[in-house]
Amino acid sequence: MTKKELALKLIQRLKEAYPEASCTLDYNQAWKLLVGVRLAAQCTDARVNVVTEELYKKYPDVDALAAASPEEIEDIVRPCGLGRSKARDISACMRILKEEYGGQVPDDFDALLKLPGVGRKSANLIMGDVFGKPAIVTDTHCIRLVNRMGLVDHIKDPKKVEMALWKLIPPEEGSDFCHRLVFHGREVCSARTRPDCEHCCVADLCARAGV
Repeated sequence: MTKKELALKLIQRLKEAYPEASCTLDYNQAWKLLVGVRLAAQCTDARVNVVTEELYKKYPDVDALAAASPEEIEDIVRPCGLGRSKARDISACMRILKEEYGGQVPDDFDALLKLPGVGRKSANLIMGDVFGKPAIVTDTHCIRLVNRMGLVDHIKDPKKVEMALWKLIPPEEGSDFCHRLVFHGREVCSARTRPDCEHCCVADLCARAGV
């Protein structure tokens, strides 16, 4: 079986196992996902969702958050870790959205990458979830699982994994496939405990099943 054939089989199995898989960060506007994904670095989505609820209550739109000082933002986002750098990036990012984009999040990948604190993973997440465009989000679950399943061979660099997956995953499936990997990584193929291969929907396809 070629890697592309394996990819299609994995996509179908995971689609059946996690039909409603989506981003686990709470947001109802594009700028909130931008904030949430920055706070999610080295922090759980569950904690981010608690923190952002307070943040958005105090600063309900881009203009309000852009007007806040980094120190004011840090007071709220500190529980997410790396509070100073995250607050600085969020503050600068919101000011750019206000001053250069009329308060809107740009729907251009390269423009997103120019925003403070936005890397390829974040830009892909926004492109896929907000704008419905092809995206490959190479978070830690994705990188670990595609190596384990055999879609890539011993590649840990996020950009290299992303480039490899673009060649294997149909563009319209990329965003949802990566979300499903997150669910599968949390529920079945955990990094913290031994993978539950006995109850894994892709065990017969996985290169490292039982290991």
